[in-house]
Amino acid sequence: MTIASVPEKATRICPLCEACCGLELTLTGDEVVAVRGHAADVFSHGYICPKGVAVRDLHHDPDRLRTPLVRRGSGFEAVSWDEAYAEVERLIAPVLAAHGRDAVGLYLGNPVAHKYGLLLYVPALVRALGTANVFSASTLDQMPKQLVAGLLFGSPMSIPVPDIDRTDLLLVLGANPAASNGSLWTVPDFRGRARALKRRGGRLVVLDPRRTETAELADEHHFLRPGSDVFLLLGMAAALIEEGLVRPGALAQHLAGLDEAVAAVREFTPERIAPATALPAATIRRLARELAAAPRAAVYGRIGTCTQEFGTLASWLVELLNVLTGNLDRPGGAMFPKAAAFATNTQPVRGGPRPFVTGRRRSRVSQAPEVLGEIPATCMAEEIETPGPGQVRAMIVIAGNPVLSVPNGARIDRAFASLDALISLDIYLNETSRHASVILPGGSPLEESHFDVPFPQFAYRNAARYSPVIRPSRTGQPAEWQSMVRLIAIAQGRGANVDVGELDDAMFAEQVRRNLSPELAAQLLKLPNPWRGSERLADLALRLGPYGDRFGQVPDGLSLAKLAAHPEGIDLGALAPRIPELLRTPSGKIELAPTSILADLARAAAALESPPADVVVIGRRQLASNNSWMHNLPTLAKGPERCTLLVHPSDAARFGLSDGGRVRLTADTRSIEASVDVTDEVMPGVVSLPHGWGHDLAGVALSVAARRPGSNLNALLDDRRRDPLSGNAVLSGVAVALEPC
Repeated sequence: MTIASVPEKATRICPLCEACCGLELTLTGDEVVAVRGHAADVFSHGYICPKGVAVRDLHHDPDRLRTPLVRRGSGFEAVSWDEAYAEVERLIAPVLAAHGRDAVGLYLGNPVAHKYGLLLYVPALVRALGTANVFSASTLDQMPKQLVAGLLFGSPMSIPVPDIDRTDLLLVLGANPAASNGSLWTVPDFRGRARALKRRGGRLVVLDPRRTETAELADEHHFLRPGSDVFLLLGMAAALIEEGLVRPGALAQHLAGLDEAVAAVREFTPERIAPATALPAATIRRLARELAAAPRAAVYGRIGTCTQEFGTLASWLVELLNVLTGNLDRPGGAMFPKAAAFATNTQPVRGGPRPFVTGRRRSRVSQAPEVLGEIPATCMAEEIETPGPGQVRAMIVIAGNPVLSVPNGARIDRAFASLDALISLDIYLNETSRHASVILPGGSPLEESHFDVPFPQFAYRNAARYSPVIRPSRTGQPAEWQSMVRLIAIAQGRGANVDVGELDDAMFAEQVRRNLSPELAAQLLKLPNPWRGSERLADLALRLGPYGDRFGQVPDGLSLAKLAAHPEGIDLGALAPRIPELLRTPSGKIELAPTSILADLARAAAALESPPADVVVIGRRQLASNNSWMHNLPTLAKGPERCTLLVHPSDAARFGLSDGGRVRLTADTRSIEASVDVTDEVMPGVVSLPHGWGHDLAGVALSVAARRPGSNLNALLDDRRRDPLSGNAVLSGVAVALEPC
């Protein structure tokens, strides 16, 4: 047996979903021969889902790009990295020079959040580009939650999560954590924790238009009409007020606007809103009473509560219910994690807290307000298509596939085809990158180090973990942070041949000086530092974080070197109350009655008068399908067809649909076809199709996904519909017509 063939073990944090499970890999040379859960991991304790196993497929996938591609005529040519960066400069520099900074747009896909080599350099790239046209998957997913957190608590990342290991009642709306293991809630092995909740006498209650995997685990499940979450939550809040069950407890001294919030919602009684929800008023009142009576309880709402026209209102009402029942920021309720690094709510604010503001500018065509520096992703096509000053003529797309993920994908497809240049940072030639002028691929998960930046801020328990590189690239591929530095240099006008290390040193020094006092910054910049790039940024954030070693001042504190010595991670304890220290509002209180949110209640009241649509479509989350590119991994693609339209038997009968047959769905002038799955898993009047499919476009190199391309739900949806406060796209509860094919 040669040395190269001796099996070895390595650990790795899974980067494929928000659960962030610890993996143990067995390798022989460069080959991954086995993947299992890392039993010693302090956070996931050996839990693993099929996505973790599929890390092996991703590492070995022959379709995964390993060298840059440059468009030559109608096809692509593999080139060196220097040639690729030079082509980026050749294409982007003239656009900036001739048409201004806004002529180059930036789109960030959700895998960016799992790749700290990309994520930590995005702010510098945005500053270097100087563009107002920044788009991301956040406005297809989570922006209402972040907007509410910013308005109420002063920071858009201060999103409370259920303390599931200590709660007595967990009320879940529009979420399926049994499939996702949390979303804006990092909770590996939700199933196991839900069973533990029930064993100790607690209850899980689910309200959803589909009997999801989470609903199957629940003590109680109620079908809820899509898009009516806002009305259910209003009815529950009004019931608490009417029946004298408002008891914020210790939170009362930290609340501003409680009386205003109570006055604004009390008119939405259960009897008034019940017809819109398809739930009896008596059931709504009972749920409110049980929430108030539970010793420890939490309300959790997610994708279904965000991707609707009242996403911000629904997200606000989730927090309002937790406040009114005294369950915010207490053990067993909805609590705030204390992350080891990068959490602004653990750091003092230089100059004091400032108001959380949106709408500092508006999109050029639709006049949609920016939120967190972003324009809604559904505005992207019109900003490319519409002539005039500020027209987007080139795009940089980082780890995203908006042709499949943004509503009215056909329009996005046409718009991207019309660009002067498209630079794609992606590991696949997919539905979006097939339009690229240059594709800069990232590495396999084994070729990049890993540190989770956002997800510890939503974790069910505080912990810190780090994964070093397991197998350095054999092709000389640069780290992802190095590609980002090259793009920054090009945007700054420094050129593609910049000294990456020198520029990164300068950027690091600038960041230190911007965020620390002059005295401390000067001291830190004199210290020797073995780290570079994203690892250096993670080390700095850890050492200055709430558990950090303060560069030797706290001997037992955290640093990246300490985490590297603990591949199982370091447990930092259960969630603990954090109010008021967490708050970053100018008042130092929870601002419970933001003016913009209270004003939007009038829109909700008007919607109560509208009759429900005959049939509406919703998406659905699947354990083996988190992003579109996962459909190309054999471990996740095997088994029964997943992209089917769930139809209730009564709807199948009235529309003449048969199980296994084909159906045409039409919304306005847009149509798609799908396979039918007749089931009572959905409520009457609701059909469900998973997101991220539609791998049948020409020029895509996803050989496994192409065998069962599925249907693109987003091709059916209207890119003009969005929640006006957050800009989030409306992806749920959209009226459709059905007819057999």
